[in-house]
Amino acid sequence: MTIREALRWASSFLEERGLEPPVGEWLLRHYYQVNRAKLLMILDDKIEPELFMRLQQDIKRHAEGSPVQHIIGYEEFYGRRFIVNEHVLIPRPETEELIVAVTELKQKLFQQEKISLIDVGAGSGAISVTLALEEDETLDVLAIDISEEALKVAKKNAEELGAKVRFKNGDLLKPIIEEGLQVEVIVSNPPYIPLSDAPSLAVHVREHEPHLALFGGEDGLDLYRRFMEELPEVLKEKGIVGFEVGVGQAQIVKEMLQTTFPYATTEIKVDINGKERMVFAYGNMTN
Repeated sequence: MTIREALRWASSFLEERGLEPPVGEWLLRHYYQVNRAKLLMILDDKIEPELFMRLQQDIKRHAEGSPVQHIIGYEEFYGRRFIVNEHVLIPRPETEELIVAVTELKQKLFQQEKISLIDVGAGSGAISVTLALEEDETLDVLAIDISEEALKVAKKNAEELGAKVRFKNGDLLKPIIEEGLQVEVIVSNPPYIPLSDAPSLAVHVREHEPHLALFGGEDGLDLYRRFMEELPEVLKEKGIVGFEVGVGQAQIVKEMLQTTFPYATTEIKVDINGKERMVFAYGNMTN
């Protein structure tokens, strides 16, 4: 059997079950450790029987609900490979746009000044590690997560990718408030899915990603409400708050930020699909 035939089998198996056909390609690229262009070049090579058996097993595991990222152990984010497992949210492409927007605002407000940033709800470390690597000279990065298991993953990613990030275990901004620290930038992709949406989530998400990182209470906004109480204690006079939000939540979160920081500029940004998925407050945060 050729790799092409194996791929055809995988795609048909997945399509019949309403799943994404590219999963077969992702698995084969992982087995052979090649990019897409290289895989296309070797499609007519023979596939070893053990490897085809492994492909069958992994495709069936995926069909039963396991995310392909858990099967291969990583996800690509911002051009880097991040380790993921059942303790962390799998990084989504939309979150890359949050990184871009935060970087642009930081440049606008602080230029090359050395400043401090906190990533709240670090998960795999996708946000904190990426920002630390992209803005190495001008950012002191701290990542917080309530889950010790998630922090283990984030620390491993920081180590593997050579990022200078400090980590703290704690609930939202409490560890920072307790230390009396203040920073210029706070960024977060908090849990924002309403509990009522749980039954409609894909099984790969609902049963295999941590609920702690997915659900934000009945309406999905619980964490944002708590942020509004804690943010003023932690932000310096000039600062930036950047949130990722769920579909349909941007305007409400923007109004929360306007109420909390009446002198700051508040702004909603759309993602590549034109959806309002990021909300910012920046500039004068105190008076």
